[in-house]
Amino acid sequence: MKKYGVNELRRMYLEFFESKGHLVMNSFSLVPHNDNSLLLINAGMAPLKPYFTGQEIPPRRRVTTCQKCVRTGDIENVGKTARHLTFFEMLGNFSFGDYFKHEAIAWSWEFLTEVIGMEPERLYPSIYGEDDEAFDIWTKEIGVPAEKITRFYRDENGECDNFWEHGAGPCGPCSEIYYDRGEKYGCGSPDCKVGCECDRFMEVWNNVFTQFNGDGHGNYEELENKNIDTGMGLERLAVVVQDVDSVFDIDTMKAIRDRICEISHKTYQTDALDDVSIRLITDHIRSATFMISDGIMPSNEGRGYVLRRIIRRAARHGRLLGIEGQFLAELSKTVIAESKDGYPELEEKKDFILKVLSQEEEKFNKTIDQGLGILEDMQKEMEAAGTKVLSGEHAFKLYDTYGFPMDLTQEILEEKGFTIDEEGFKKCMEKQREKARSSRKETTYIGVDATVYDEIDTSITSEFVGYDRLVHESKITVLTTEREIVEALSDGDMGTVIVEQTPFYATMGGQCADHGFITTKDGKFQVEDVIKLRGGRIGHVGKMVSGMLKTGDVATLEVEEKRRSLTRRNHSATHLLQRALREVLGTHVEQHGSYVDDKRLRFDFSHFAAMTPEEIAKTEALVNEKIAEALPVETKIMSLDEAKKTGAMALFGEKYGESVRVVSMGDFSTELCAGTHVDNTSNISAFKIVSESGVAAGVRRIEALTSEGVFHYYDTLEDTLEQASKLVKTNPQSLVEKLEHLMAEMKALQSENESLKSKAAKEALGDVMDQVEEVKGTKLLAVRADGVDMNGLRDLGDQLKEKLGEGVIVLASECDGRVNLVAMATDAAMKSGAHAGNLIKAIAKTVGGGGGGRPNMAQAGGKNPAGIADALAQAKSALEEQLK
Repeated sequence: MKKYGVNELRRMYLEFFESKGHLVMNSFSLVPHNDNSLLLINAGMAPLKPYFTGQEIPPRRRVTTCQKCVRTGDIENVGKTARHLTFFEMLGNFSFGDYFKHEAIAWSWEFLTEVIGMEPERLYPSIYGEDDEAFDIWTKEIGVPAEKITRFYRDENGECDNFWEHGAGPCGPCSEIYYDRGEKYGCGSPDCKVGCECDRFMEVWNNVFTQFNGDGHGNYEELENKNIDTGMGLERLAVVVQDVDSVFDIDTMKAIRDRICEISHKTYQTDALDDVSIRLITDHIRSATFMISDGIMPSNEGRGYVLRRIIRRAARHGRLLGIEGQFLAELSKTVIAESKDGYPELEEKKDFILKVLSQEEEKFNKTIDQGLGILEDMQKEMEAAGTKVLSGEHAFKLYDTYGFPMDLTQEILEEKGFTIDEEGFKKCMEKQREKARSSRKETTYIGVDATVYDEIDTSITSEFVGYDRLVHESKITVLTTEREIVEALSDGDMGTVIVEQTPFYATMGGQCADHGFITTKDGKFQVEDVIKLRGGRIGHVGKMVSGMLKTGDVATLEVEEKRRSLTRRNHSATHLLQRALREVLGTHVEQHGSYVDDKRLRFDFSHFAAMTPEEIAKTEALVNEKIAEALPVETKIMSLDEAKKTGAMALFGEKYGESVRVVSMGDFSTELCAGTHVDNTSNISAFKIVSESGVAAGVRRIEALTSEGVFHYYDTLEDTLEQASKLVKTNPQSLVEKLEHLMAEMKALQSENESLKSKAAKEALGDVMDQVEEVKGTKLLAVRADGVDMNGLRDLGDQLKEKLGEGVIVLASECDGRVNLVAMATDAAMKSGAHAGNLIKAIAKTVGGGGGGRPNMAQAGGKNPAGIADALAQAKSALEEQLK
């Protein structure tokens, strides 16, 4: 058997099934589309679930993919074994009601034996125990001896690895193919066979025959349209083909592993602990690189938290290997180089990926040092309490807040003779998991919110015809209320209308829906929203204004022209804005979301710092320049490959069909977009950025206006300017000069006011030097001065300090129902042990407050004026404890 590389195997598989009539689809994003049941795509069939359930019509009944997957259920074992991975690629061929067992089994055998060149005598199929049909195909059609086929039956709990089932829904038996890697990988037992836990017999193929619909309680109904869901781990296949010990030894992963050894100056398989770290980093850097390329950003929630955890575990194990400084971005370059053959987007997004990794690793380096400091404080608390066990709550805080894995905390503590309350830690972890579980939504089988729309006949679809018209006639096919499908909607009813063809644009791609009316000879329906439903349907949501609409009626659909016109201008402006941002800030800028309606536009984009005023002005000027140039706006329908050749920008992670719509604005902007646009950039009239802000790590947001919005913005500014001018009795032209004059006057008055307050406070206090006490040779003046605010109290303290010479001053004041406290200590007093900050902490509790400060000056606030006398009395005893 020839030793093929990972990239060759991927290509061979896809080409083989393409030759069998399958549509080769690119890997879907790791971010699930319309699936609330998953954080990340974790199996080859996961993005295709709507095709299996009939919720959506597949682009072809035969499909093949190589799907990126991330699973973190066994993340704690990654690195500790040579089997576990978080990131992997899943090869798959799928049939949606087309071919079934005969073809699936025959093609799996053909690919493995004739294309790859595996020796047939080393291949061992397995089947579900009761699947005699699969047994007959293997023995009679393929020619595999019966004794080489293993039957797996359900256990006492009714479970079986060879029967794919996940709750209620489509399910069915499986047939796996195992490869005998030889005795050197075996356990030595004479009973070693398929199903043994050792590494000799490795599963390389799994045909899932989805032929039943299960109710989740052991009852099964034969499906009318049976499906094939084949899964084969690409890395596992490469292990067999390349005849290596584990997935960490195949060509693409060995390259990463070798680079880790190079930068850490370690040799693989010389130290068991080092090997754990090397394997973990090898896996985690692959996951992180692919997740970032799919637009996932590190955060403290959801899939962003998964990414952050993976990056931080890799960074921590780099420290364990002795790697100095940041290294993950450098390592990611190897991942990109090894995988760009199958995933060219890695190279396209290289700069972005490296920057995210660098920033997150830098954050962790700061966080881990902070966490070490917190852990040290916890150790001191344990020593003071006479305990050798760190509480589960504290261990979990280190894990959850500072990214400290349990084993890192354990390792550090063991060096000092401490342990961890592991049960307490597990309880905290379970509490967090339970909280996450309880917040999940109720979903359908494919993970989306269950609605009345799921009951609509899947053969019913809608077509959008509104690019060149705002009025259109079409037949009503479905009417619903919020809870059920109905035959009619009457005056006052709220509901949804579905028609065959519509000029109404549904909310999609950041563009808000059209508004308008649907009328028939019998009734009128006001459209308040338009939504894109699964299966290519468009729902017009709103209320009946008068009369009645019935299923089968021919209706006139009329879009509100002004709203559409203004929305188009804002949408077209986002295209100009994205291109302008890439010119001003750099090509790393990519869209991370947008929102356009008839009033404004919002555009989220990748960038790592707040834009400067100069960058904002330059971007705004460039957009207005292109508006003034009156660039023609053209749309063309072409294949996705043709669109890419034109340089059209796509929103990564979006599902595109074989044909796409390309919108170009002169030679300045070309993007894939299904939204509505102006015919010429001059229609936009004007563009104004009103704000720029941060919305997430590495993501910025611009809000802007166009056309009427800009004019209204300046009208409002002009009105505000006029009102402000009237208030200060001047005209707009002299407003700045007038305000400068008033500010100067106010500053002088404030200064005068402060002087008067200080003088009044001093006079009210009188001569208090006779109240000076001596505490262990240090003078203490602790007095009350009511009606003085904090600023005045500080000034008074400075004046008294000059009179006192050396010593400590404590002042208290009741002002507006609250308490102000100030403490001051001179240099000589501090040398004797006085500390103003600790002194203020000691007495502030008496007035129901808190505060602190430096050794020479501190202040506090409180809400209990009745405690002032006690606070001043306590100042003496508190000072006595401080002085040497």
